[in-house]
Amino acid sequence: MKTSITKLFIREIDRLTSEIEQYKDETSLWKVTDTISNCAGNLCLHLIGNLNHFIGKHLGNTEYVRQRDLEFNTKDVPKATLLKEIADVKKIVITALQNFPEEKLQEKYPIEKNGEIPSYELMLLHLLWHLSYHVGQINYHRRLLAS
Repeated sequence: MKTSITKLFIREIDRLTSEIEQYKDETSLWKVTDTISNCAGNLCLHLIGNLNHFIGKHLGNTEYVRQRDLEFNTKDVPKATLLKEIADVKKIVITALQNFPEEKLQEKYPIEKNGEIPSYELMLLHLLWHLSYHVGQINYHRRLLAS
């Protein structure tokens, strides 16, 4: 299971990289409209923060301190910076997952989610779904609003 989850995280993080790379005009990463309030740049920052926090910190024992508000309030981060941060978090995720003992997947994750304490396995599946969902939103944003 751990090998499969790791492969899927790599695939989805690579999809995130590809989506951000496809923005030809950097300013398009930060476009919003009356009906689209989360731009690709902020969704990207949100995913980086989410993975650093829930996998890096809580599986990989990093010292990451999440500032979730900044994930949605920071603007105009250069595309090159976003891509570097994605590459960095990919390494953190891979290392954390590779070093995490598979037998612990059924143990309780240290944080409550939706009113319950999930297993590590359930939390990782949730995080994978969350990543994929937002990568899909970025794809739609790029095709709809990017020039």
